[in-house]
Amino acid sequence: MITFGNLAIDSEQLTSFLKQEMRIRDLCKQEICHRIVTVAVQEKGLTISDQEIQAEADQFRHQMKLESAKDTIQWLEHQLITAEEWEEGIHRRLLTQKLAKHLFAHEVPTYFTQNKLNYEKVILYRIVVHNAPLAQELFYQITEAEISFYQAAHQYDINEQRRFYCGYEGTLSRRELTPDTAAQVFGSQPKDVLGPIQSEDGYDLLMVENFLDAELTAEIQTQILNQLFNEWLDRELVYLMHKD
Repeated sequence: MITFGNLAIDSEQLTSFLKQEMRIRDLCKQEICHRIVTVAVQEKGLTISDQEIQAEADQFRHQMKLESAKDTIQWLEHQLITAEEWEEGIHRRLLTQKLAKHLFAHEVPTYFTQNKLNYEKVILYRIVVHNAPLAQELFYQITEAEISFYQAAHQYDINEQRRFYCGYEGTLSRRELTPDTAAQVFGSQPKDVLGPIQSEDGYDLLMVENFLDAELTAEIQTQILNQLFNEWLDRELVYLMHKD
């Protein structure tokens, strides 16, 4: 039984609601994955200390600006959980992270080297307009130096933010682009104008400001580690679901 304000919700009602909302499968999958992690953690002899839990809790409270015990208690009540359940959740997450590192941290550099192209980045500028003739005319004007790419973006792009930043789309990796667009972008030279390319938004003109070599940053290490771990978890889940 869960109390929500002055209302009570029993487990059968909650389960029925989750089924109706098509959310029950994902939650069941998460629970089975937790069981897989629990077994693996026990086999590997991994543990989490009280100090690790406390440090994680303190960091969370700082991020959420829960400056006092009263603030934390109020937040927990709002989330419909107890302090013990919150700590159990922290314990679960830390164990999962520790297991992922134990299983796959040593594989991250090799994976990165083998897939280095996927982590190359480009500083990309983009113009999007609604129709092909305008896109083609802008392409001619830019390539003939009648107008700069930045000026054209500022005047014609359909997106207000991109107009304000003169076409700046961002620093993007190869995997953040469609395969066809990635092939064109990473096959070009800085300042080349590409397009028009039809997209979901309209008709695009693209320009590479610069290419950035792939680096195994802390962020990418975490991405690769999580990917390898989740792939392993999916394999374990499939095995459990289909074994005799």
